[in-house]
Amino acid sequence: MSNGLVCKNLYKNYKKTEVVKGLDLQLEKGKIYGLIGRNGAGKTTLLSLMAGQNPVTSGEITLDGQKVWENQEMMDRICFSRELNATTNFSISELKVKEYLKMASIYMPNWDKEFAEELLKTFELDANKKLNKLSKGMLSMLTITVALASKAEFTFMDEPVAGVDVVMREQFYRILLDEFAESGRTFVISTHIIEEAADVFEEVIMLDKGKILLKENAVELLDRARHVSGVAEAVDKIMEGRETFHSEKLGRSKGVTVLLKQGETLESDTEISVQPMSLQQVFVAMCGKEVS
Repeated sequence: MSNGLVCKNLYKNYKKTEVVKGLDLQLEKGKIYGLIGRNGAGKTTLLSLMAGQNPVTSGEITLDGQKVWENQEMMDRICFSRELNATTNFSISELKVKEYLKMASIYMPNWDKEFAEELLKTFELDANKKLNKLSKGMLSMLTITVALASKAEFTFMDEPVAGVDVVMREQFYRILLDEFAESGRTFVISTHIIEEAADVFEEVIMLDKGKILLKENAVELLDRARHVSGVAEAVDKIMEGRETFHSEKLGRSKGVTVLLKQGETLESDTEISVQPMSLQQVFVAMCGKEVS
């Protein structure tokens, strides 16, 4: 029996547009994954496919060896919490917070009512307030509440902190880590706020144009990532035979990003400077442009 959630050769088309392209991915149990990519990279589509809420065009998604699509037993083990928009979603706009939570609980077999109520207090959400009266940040905290209180074995969160202020974001990361330590659930978190969330991720999945660029332990990735700069000829010489990303040149100077092999070292000298990189810097180098 295959362990965890496995995607094999996934394709997803919307009319003639390929959004996910031949994607292979395995999510092991008991980890927090960071899913990062530019707008339009396919992050939300991938999460919806893995949750069984969106049919694949071709390919297969299994959980412990069983297909997820139209398999209620498998789908009951997954929660996909996406951004809410109460102004455009009229079916929920008039609901009160407590009514929305009650509705959500119907679809969550492991729903923890006490935890949900505790989270409302922590996030300072009024249970009697209508969803169309909530700010974007408050709606995000409501989706966080649903995701955490679902107690789902696999919990996917799409841009969970959109519009949330820094104080509440820190609260969320703390509660997430506490819940992870206590339950061992698997979380996949898609976010644009890469640097802030970097310490939360055990593994990073970089998605670009519907394909996986890399999937790696976050600490090991940063141990391997270096920015090398200096006189162009010296940089080119030291980079021979190495895979480089995001090369930039200014006059006689040149800078490149390189992912070293495990255990390999590269030191600065009189001709080149070798600097460690942040997760956001690695992402920018590999995807070619900073996240918006």
